This record gives sequence, C-alpha cells and structure tokens, in this order.
Amino acid sequence: MAMSSSATPVLAGPARFDDFRYDGHAQERVTPAPGEYRNPILSGYYPDPSITRVGDSYYLVNSSFAHYPGLPVFQSTDMVHWRQIGNAIDRPNQFDFSGLRTSRGMFAPDISYHDGLFYLVGTCIDCRGNFVMTARDPAGPWSNPTWLPFEGIDPSIYWEGDRAFIVNNRPPDETPRYDGHRAIWVQEFDWRALKMTGPSTQIVNGGVDIAQKPAWIEGPHLLKRDNYYYLIAAEGGTGDKHSEVVFRSRDLRGPFTPYAGNPILSQRSLSPDRAHPVTSAGHAKLVQTQAGDWWATFLATRPYGPDLYNIGRETFLLPVQWRDGWPHILPDGAPIPFAAPRPKLPTSQTDAPPTSGDFSYRADFSGTRLDPAWIGLRTPARPFYRLEGRALVIDGSSAIGDLSGAPAFIGRRQHHHVATISTRLSYRPDAAGDRAGLVAIQSDRNMLFFGVEQRDGAPHIILTAREGADMDRLIATAPIDPANPVTLTLHMDGGQLRAIYASKGKERLLADKVDIRFLSTKQAGGFVGTIVGPYAWAARVTRPSSN
Repeated sequence: MAMSSSATPVLAGPARFDDFRYDGHAQERVTPAPGEYRNPILSGYYPDPSITRVGDSYYLVNSSFAHYPGLPVFQSTDMVHWRQIGNAIDRPNQFDFSGLRTSRGMFAPDISYHDGLFYLVGTCIDCRGNFVMTARDPAGPWSNPTWLPFEGIDPSIYWEGDRAFIVNNRPPDETPRYDGHRAIWVQEFDWRALKMTGPSTQIVNGGVDIAQKPAWIEGPHLLKRDNYYYLIAAEGGTGDKHSEVVFRSRDLRGPFTPYAGNPILSQRSLSPDRAHPVTSAGHAKLVQTQAGDWWATFLATRPYGPDLYNIGRETFLLPVQWRDGWPHILPDGAPIPFAAPRPKLPTSQTDAPPTSGDFSYRADFSGTRLDPAWIGLRTPARPFYRLEGRALVIDGSSAIGDLSGAPAFIGRRQHHHVATISTRLSYRPDAAGDRAGLVAIQSDRNMLFFGVEQRDGAPHIILTAREGADMDRLIATAPIDPANPVTLTLHMDGGQLRAIYASKGKERLLADKVDIRFLSTKQAGGFVGTIVGPYAWAARVTRPSSN
C-alpha cells in the first residue's frame, strides 16, 4: 500500500506500550526472622478478604468494585505465598458496570466450598444487588450470577452439614435510630436450587451495644465451635474507627450475646502520631488449618500521613487464640505486627510472584494474554487492547470520565507508597486532544495523566491532574518529537510524585514534588486504591487513502 501525496498521514493511535516495569518499597523497614511472615500478605488495593480452606489449599477473594476483570481469586498452601489464579468476573456478560463510578459495583464477596462446588456470594451495588456464583475450579470459569431477593450487603454462606444459611447486613426491623444503624440477618439458602427459603431472622440489631449507636455492622460470618454459633462482624465504618466484634449463641437464630471484651481487633485506641501506623483494621474472616489452628484474614491500611493512603485497603493475617470460649485476634492497644511467626503449614509455592514486602516485576507483553492482575475500569463493550509483537496495543475509545463505557485503560495496582512505574510508548497523536501514556487513577474525578498529547498543533509530553473535578489541570508540558519511542517514568513517594521522560537515550525531568494527595482515599473518597497503567484516547481517527 502506498500513500497518496494528498492523503493525511495516519498519526492517531493505536498506541504501543512495551517494557512495563514496577519497583516498590514499603515505608516501614522490616526484616522478618526465619520462620516469620510479612504483613500485609497482599500489599495494595486488596480489601474485604474472604478465605476458605479445601483440603490443604487456601483460597481468598477480595472486593473489586467497578474494576474489570473483577473479584480476584488467590490460592495458597501456607497462607504466606499467594498466587492469583484468576478473576471470578472475567466475561462482560456476567455483570454490566456501565454508568458506575469506581467505588460502586462489587462489594465484599465471600468464598466457600461444598459438595464439589465453590460458591461465591456478594453484592453488586447499583447493579441488581445480591448474587451467588459457582465454579468447580476456583480459577474459573465462574457461572453467571443468580440474583438473590434479599436487600442489604455483604452476604456470606454458613454451611452446616447439608444445609446452608446466608447471613448479611440489612436494614433493622424498626425505623433506624441513627445514621449507620444496620442489622445482621440470617436466612436459609437452598444451595441445590440457588434460592432463599424459609423466614429471615434478625440476629443482631445495631451492633455490640445499640445504646452507644454503633455504626455500620457489616461483613458478617458465622461459624460453629463447641456447640456455640459465633458471629463475627465489622463495626464502626471503614475508616480509622473500624473494628471486628464477636457474638455467640446456642441457637443459629439467636439470641446472640456480644463478647464483653469486644472489639477482638482494632487499632483505633492507638496514638495516630505513632511511627508507621496500621489503621482501619476489621472485616475479618476466620479459617481453621488442617492442623487445627485458627487464623484470621482482615483488611487494614498503612497511611503515609494523617489518614492519607493512596494504595487502598490491604489484606493482613494474624493468628486467632480461643480463650474462655471466645476468639481473640489482637489485644486492645496492641499494634498489628509487620512480622510474625508463620502458620504451622508446609512452606511451598515460593516461586509465586511476591505480594508482600519490597518487590519488583516486569511485563514485556510477550504472551498471548495478560496476567490476571491487570484490570480496567467498568465492563468493556468490546476489546480495546491486544498483544502484538511484544507490545500492548491500545485503541482509544471512551475517555476516562465517560461513565457510559470503559475507558481504553488497563493497569496494575500500586502496591507500595514508594514506587517507580515505567513503560515505553510509541505513539503519534493526530487530532487536538489525542493522548496516550500512563494514568494513575483513583476515580474518574481523581487521576493523573503523564504522556503524549496533541496540543497547539504539535505533540507534547504533558502531566495533568484531575483533583475532584471533571476537568484536567495542566501541571507541566514540553514539546516532543514522536518519531522515537519515549520512556515514561513515575516516581511516587507517599503524597509526592516525580515525572521523568526519556527519548533517544536522553532523560529529562518534567515535574518534581507534585502533590498527589488527591489520589488518597481521604481526598478522593470511595473504597479503592490507585491503579497505574497504559491509557489511550483518540478524538478522531484519520484513515489514509491508498493507490
């Protein structure tokens, strides 16, 4: 094909990215001793962990909100080394996140196993409510959802012999007395027909002490031990007042008595000025090992400043001790340890990609499909990227901020507050506003773009920020020759960022000490962490004529 002399050259996308690199370091300097593990066990945006054991294997799933693919599923044999084996949501026809903001969608999934099938129940906020999915292999494929008729959030399944019950957060059976007044209900679940059956029973109203106006009792799980039914649940909201509490009863439908020593896990009584704090601990689930020991997975955060964290809520692990008929995770006032003795399980899967402590990785896009850790925003109506010639090729479609569709963005979690993320971009913009580069995104209204854009009739390297707004603010710009690939590098250090670009072997600083606290949950709101990765958008595409 030869281009006619009168044709306009094709300069707009697709954008080609290669050599994506990540290097992250924890703020806290911890060296686990032999026989110890490192907290968190999943660094970065992995909230609301639910764990189950099948034989000698452990499976864990996290909330993913409006990100797609969603509901990451992990497997381990020692609860220390975890490998993501898939995403329960990996087909567009399972859920439609169109129109949803980042922190809607998939809330608090729960994973369990019975009679050869894995069950996953959860809540899709603003997209039909509570559901159940099943799979014979937790790596997938998972079924399309079967919708369940009860209201509320955070369902989990309790199995007793051949019967199943779903416990979840619902409104109380009275007019709410205060903001955040919720209740925990239980109802039998017909697992063969995948439907609810029998009466619904309220088993906890408000929380430990309704006279104290406990807020947002949620994330409930039931278990049975020594003829008692134990209900554990989160209380206090997802911020720094978060906690885990426990109740027990001789009967599944109550009455449930709260433990006098509640909460069994919280960091809210510690000084906020302590060095390297862990905060917002709660939303736990207990699991018993094949050796008979008990452990708890739960979420917590690691701020770099006063309630400031950009990387979201993370998955932690601690042992559970039973004393006087009650489970204990951590004494009141005790800080969550960054290193602790490992579970008494065979150490294995040491070749799994690291998920804790300092780590690095490189993606060269040489395979036939992306690692399951790559995620975008909202459900794509059609594919917007492909792997081609050891490159990730993206065709710009919907822009970030257009809630009707999925933007042409695919990224990885920022696992550490101290992180360096880079990629090499080959791209020639054409129309005004055409852009491609790296995006660090917390939401459609809180994001940073670093890359190439057509401005004032010529390609420029630019850095822009969207800070609780629908429009970008230009931070820095410089002209660039798009004839050569450009390497884009973001250095993040807590609430500050440095942006560097390199072309033809020459490195240049575009901006330094950029305030990125707008990527924190405190300023952006919501429940997610920062995702960083390639993005492209074309205002229009001009196709050449040929002779």
